[in-house]
Amino acid sequence: MAKDVIIALDFENKEKTLSFLDRFTGRKPFVKIGMELYYAEGPEIVREIKARGHKIFLDLKLHDIPNTVKKAMKVLSKLDVDMTNLHAAGTIAMMEAAKEGLTKEDGTCGVLLAVTQLTSTSEERMQQELLINATMEDTVKKYAQNAKAAGLPGVVCSPLEAKLVKEACGDDFLTITPGIRFADGDVGDQVRIMTPEKAKAASDYIVVGRPITAAADPVAAYERCVKEFLG
Repeated sequence: MAKDVIIALDFENKEKTLSFLDRFTGRKPFVKIGMELYYAEGPEIVREIKARGHKIFLDLKLHDIPNTVKKAMKVLSKLDVDMTNLHAAGTIAMMEAAKEGLTKEDGTCGVLLAVTQLTSTSEERMQQELLINATMEDTVKKYAQNAKAAGLPGVVCSPLEAKLVKEACGDDFLTITPGIRFADGDVGDQVRIMTPEKAKAASDYIVVGRPITAAADPVAAYERCVKEFLG
């Protein structure tokens, strides 16, 4: 899969989402549908955006017992999204079950990614609140290795750990990195961040939300992001 910029469609309803996408009269950007939009509009919003010609990353971060996740992924497999994900913290058994559920009868399967640690989580919070005593780097590395052991092709991680993941799991192991901000932009609630230009060294895909969706000219902001990341 070629490198690309994924726009996070963090909108509260269908109307705002489609109005935003209508601005893109040229290329159809790869987009991410997260919890807010999916829970508001359901699977139909996925079908409609897919019908418009967009690639879709369905970001629901499943995390439950293996059997429940397997059944949920079997349902999501019918949406034919390009990417979907779950939490690596659910263990190898959960990730294996998820992949089994996502795999169709003909053997095809969308890209299933494991979320390592959220970009809003600092090492201090991880250690003090989650009682994970390892460093952030060691935790992300282990989660990535677990994902690979479960047969997953990649992980969602901070751009700060993308190089480490590549070193631990191989250059062909995908790194999808949120926490992307322009050098002159607001960081918002993200803690572990990087610019598109710096992220291109080890990230296969970057996920960008507010720097594009909240921009005065979203199309120009998207094109700037593409130029910095792919240029």
